[in-house]
Amino acid sequence: MWLKKSKNKKDMDTPEKLRYSQYYEHDGALRAYANRAMMLAFLCVPATMLALGFAVYVRLQPPTIIRVDEDGRAVVVGKAKPQLSVTQGAGSEPTEFEKRAFVRLFLERYLNFAASNVSRNWAESLNMMTANLRRTAYAGMQKENMIGKIQDDQASSEFQLRSLEAAKEDPLTFAAFGVKEIHHVHEHNETVDKVVSEFHIRLVVEKRSEQNPSGLLVGEFWERAIEGEKRDWVLQQTGLNSVQ
Repeated sequence: MWLKKSKNKKDMDTPEKLRYSQYYEHDGALRAYANRAMMLAFLCVPATMLALGFAVYVRLQPPTIIRVDEDGRAVVVGKAKPQLSVTQGAGSEPTEFEKRAFVRLFLERYLNFAASNVSRNWAESLNMMTANLRRTAYAGMQKENMIGKIQDDQASSEFQLRSLEAAKEDPLTFAAFGVKEIHHVHEHNETVDKVVSEFHIRLVVEKRSEQNPSGLLVGEFWERAIEGEKRDWVLQQTGLNSVQ
């Protein structure tokens, strides 16, 4: 308060002509404002160029196209699928995702074949079995000459998996339902058989390795043809009722 009063008193004591600043002080202030504005303008240039660059980059990117297949699964067209990595240790338990993927891969290899690739497909599916189940299955194939019959008849099989569920009492046991469409060609005549079947798959767990990164093997497998309402339900799921 004392200082303010002293200043006001000093101003009052100063002649009116001397209380106004000089012209060069005003000019200096204006030049300082101009320099600040110019500096701000120069700083805005790189920010504008960066924003323009991002806008051009986004504009040049191809449009995202999502394809939805007949099962309702959406896939981004042209985008590489993310690679899955196994982060678990060698002794860790397989996940539910790995179990279902293993069962699906086994069924697709074992039930999809033609005369030209049946040996390879069945060899790969046999390698997914335990050693004792592999020996039993291979002995049955040899005894009935199944590969020879398929090649003689030029037979082929197309499998459609419609349902895959894990058993409530055993998470390593799965029940699957699907349709096999088997084509035979004999003496220039083609016959087509559509078989609706139930598949039972029991998995066993072993230590993960480079040869078997999932640590899963098929320990038990059988199939049986089904009839009645269950068969009609599976056919409705595959949309084959209209074909028959």
